Amino acid sequence: MEEYKVPRRRLYDKDTIPAIGMGTFGSDKYGPGQVAQAVYGGIRAGYRLIDCAAVYQNEDKIGEALERVIAEGSVEREDLFIASKVWNDMHGEGKVAESCEKSLRDLHLSYLDLYFIHWPFPNYHAPGCDGDSRNPDSRPFSVEEFMDTWRQCERLVEEGKVRHIGMSNMTVKKMEAVLPHCRIRPAALEMELHPGFQQPELFTYAQEHDIVPIGYCPLGSPSRPERDRTTEDVADMEMPEIVEIARRHGIHPALVCLKWAVARGQVPIPFSVNPEQYVENLRCIAQDPLTEEEMEQIRRADRGCRLIKGQVFLWPGAKGWEELWDM
Repeated sequence: MEEYKVPRRRLYDKDTIPAIGMGTFGSDKYGPGQVAQAVYGGIRAGYRLIDCAAVYQNEDKIGEALERVIAEGSVEREDLFIASKVWNDMHGEGKVAESCEKSLRDLHLSYLDLYFIHWPFPNYHAPGCDGDSRNPDSRPFSVEEFMDTWRQCERLVEEGKVRHIGMSNMTVKKMEAVLPHCRIRPAALEMELHPGFQQPELFTYAQEHDIVPIGYCPLGSPSRPERDRTTEDVADMEMPEIVEIARRHGIHPALVCLKWAVARGQVPIPFSVNPEQYVENLRCIAQDPLTEEEMEQIRRADRGCRLIKGQVFLWPGAKGWEELWDM
């Protein structure tokens, strides 16, 4: 398999992160073994950023793949940038360290390059639960609760278990509320980013604060679980602007989404178990860039359509998923 060299972006401490990575959320459609095999093949193809999470329930198999690819000499640990996330049920005092230790064991690693707070509240739901599922213990965002969890993440950096820490699924208001209290600042912000949902305000806020935006659902997540689908959702790869640009370049619309993401300045983390697809996802960012006019055409095409609404995290009495993102 031919290996492609991935450009890198600078973090605030002058460390770097690959400009594209591989996601590992199987969307309830792919088993841990399939995801792990994609990670193994992806690293051999040139991926260096692997975005993991405890709640995806596949870190143990991914760890076997990482151990295998390193043992074979395809890559050294220092060349990889491995991210994981603390899930909502592990926000309590002492639990973040416990969560991180389990991820390290499962991934067969002695440290993580980046550790995220997956969602900014302890509103737990079971993996794969129904979209109408609600936890009676769920509650609105609390700066105090969030900072308690962030302090635990800061300790992981000080202990050498984690090199950088990050936030995920935030809003500008939430960021404004917590950043002044951070002793160790976030290196990255993971957020939903694709042509149909560009989040220009939050994206600009992150860049202005030297926080690298990492974009999940970069292709509009066509394989996302049914619980995350609604009738008004926009399919990015069917947007007329994306289809037209793809035809002009003679490529699949998915590749237009990735070219746009990298050129814009975010780090997309597409997921695929298909070797042809994940290799092409990697290859496309290094050739035939979009023109300034095409980038502007996509910017104007923003539909403001959030696909991952998070409704399973709503608290009793909440009117709708929009409340999760109001603060």
